[in-house]
Amino acid sequence: MAKQNIILKLKKANLLGRGGAGFPTWLKWKLVKKAKAERKFVICNASEGEPGVFKDGFLLEKFPEEVINGMILAMEGLGASEGYVYLNPLYFKKYGKNLKRIIGKKPIILFEKKKGYIGGEETALCEAIEGKRVEPRMKPPYLAEKGLFGFPTLVNNVETFYYASRISRGEYKNTRFYSVNGDIKKPGVFEFSESLTIKEVLKKTNNYPDFDFYVQSGGGAAGEIFLGSELARPVTGAGSITVYDKRKTDPHALMKKWVEFFMKGNCDKCLPCREGLFRLKEMIRKKDLNKEALNEIFFSLEETSFCALGRGAPVPFKSFLKKVMNIDL
Repeated sequence: MAKQNIILKLKKANLLGRGGAGFPTWLKWKLVKKAKAERKFVICNASEGEPGVFKDGFLLEKFPEEVINGMILAMEGLGASEGYVYLNPLYFKKYGKNLKRIIGKKPIILFEKKKGYIGGEETALCEAIEGKRVEPRMKPPYLAEKGLFGFPTLVNNVETFYYASRISRGEYKNTRFYSVNGDIKKPGVFEFSESLTIKEVLKKTNNYPDFDFYVQSGGGAAGEIFLGSELARPVTGAGSITVYDKRKTDPHALMKKWVEFFMKGNCDKCLPCREGLFRLKEMIRKKDLNKEALNEIFFSLEETSFCALGRGAPVPFKSFLKKVMNIDL
């Protein structure tokens, strides 16, 4: 009975996954619990590597016991015998020793991420742990049915496991963590109500600009661009807010940073992502932003990319070109 209670508590709390997709946590756990298999796995995804997103690193530093406890609750509640903490190289170096101490003799293994940003995609990280080429798998089957080594697998990010631990003790108050950075005075990680708007977060942290600015929210590369007049909306995705001073920010340099992040972080598996991002980089380098060519690239990425990295890549560029550079695609 106690094992089922954690799923019921997650459902009552209405906790959504904090890795970016926002899938109901209780349902994800329930699907793995219902799966019939001789082995099951639980993976904590600490691959966080997108620019401007650093809340998971903050939790691994300040509250590692809570994160590991959330994993233990999942393993017990779902009938999983083994767990993995999947860490990007920086976090492996900074927090690995302390995590090993906390884990002790529990059946949880630390695994260092070997690939770029795509290595944090939930099916790609299973491939990595299995020692295969780090690239996304075709879905379905989904991980709840056939994940790590072919067995049902739960993958949640650091913040999700942290809050699962808090929920188990009745200490969850519908909050979330925000990474706030950019052209501001007080960057950092802050915990507030999950319903706060971008504007409210900036004001509460004393970071609301007194100059002409725009923000990128939800991720520091894949996040959407919003003008100062558009901030009455909640923070979505990975919970990040990056502020840009419009006068000081070189638009082509910023887009170059984004496209290089996507190029470095992808797996080169599919043609639309590999070639589309290359063409986009060349256009930005030459400052030749042809509307027809841009629309072709964005359409190809959105409609034919194999995974979410390619499909989501156009988001910052389309919103930036329209709102900041006044190019109506």
